[in-house]
Amino acid sequence: MQAQIDQYTAEINAFSPANADELEAFRIKFLGTKGIIKDLFEQFKSVSPEEKRTFGKVLNEFKQLAEAKYNELKENIGSGPQSKGNDLDLTLPGDGFIVGSRHPLSLVRNEIIDIFKRLGFVVAEGPEIEDDWHNFSALNFPDEHPARDMQDTFFIKKNNGKDDIALRTHTSSVQVRMMEAGKPPFRAIMPGRVYRNEAISARAHCFFHQVEGLYVDENVSFSDLKQTLYHFVQELYGEGTRVRFRPSYFPFTEPSAEMDISCTICGGAGCNMCKHSGWVEILGCGMVDPNVLENCGIDSKKYTGFAFGMGMERIANLKYVIRDLRLFSENDVRFLKQFQTEIL
Repeated sequence: MQAQIDQYTAEINAFSPANADELEAFRIKFLGTKGIIKDLFEQFKSVSPEEKRTFGKVLNEFKQLAEAKYNELKENIGSGPQSKGNDLDLTLPGDGFIVGSRHPLSLVRNEIIDIFKRLGFVVAEGPEIEDDWHNFSALNFPDEHPARDMQDTFFIKKNNGKDDIALRTHTSSVQVRMMEAGKPPFRAIMPGRVYRNEAISARAHCFFHQVEGLYVDENVSFSDLKQTLYHFVQELYGEGTRVRFRPSYFPFTEPSAEMDISCTICGGAGCNMCKHSGWVEILGCGMVDPNVLENCGIDSKKYTGFAFGMGMERIANLKYVIRDLRLFSENDVRFLKQFQTEIL
């Protein structure tokens, strides 16, 4: 038995497999259920009691040697280029990488920012948790305005006073902070997430994204507002997109208007998206109310300005023909993959 073990030990030490198939044959030969080590242990049973101690130690060391050799070779073979039993073929194409995609709202946000940056607007940001002054009072919201009610706003702390704390309902609060902290002229846009206590559906959500804009300087007119927004629409949706303004009301602008564009889905012929009117409202706008300027420490007799605000989800709906608002926040990979080419 000792002679057999010495012969097998030399064979194990000299063994060097060329591929995984040869290593597997080694395992079967030495460590398999009908392998050499199993057979040696069967022979060990017939060894005399006087020799069992000596041969038992030799046999265990031999088994450990075979197992260690196999594990070492298995690790090397498994991480090498020949792990599948084939020679390395350098002509084969490499493994492809899964290319990620940007979220459609990120794409729209970046495009909007790029358009307004070319017009001289900078990007401003502010906190999502706001006090009553910056979210309501400074913007000319009266105390009895419905937006202050619990059913419309997510209040964090509500004392029916000026120390109310809430999740911001619009990014107009960033405008207030900008005007309080600096001096005119101001020309900025404010993208960000906002929150309103609304039932979630295909057309509404409890959180969404806005881009608001502000321009304050001497002799700013409503004509400047119209030309700015008209240029924005042509850049975003293409030349030939029609625009119309309708009178409206907002506490922080006077006069105020809502701006419609010809439906990008049906081209103005009429569809479900535009409620068969041919027009879709995309933003609200107007001249900054003098009270808002005065609340922020700006002389309303010297300076005028305009402001506007739009929902990014509505812009993305029209640009990419997305009919369900919930898709933007559900992280469905099948939906997001549709925008994969947009990353290039």
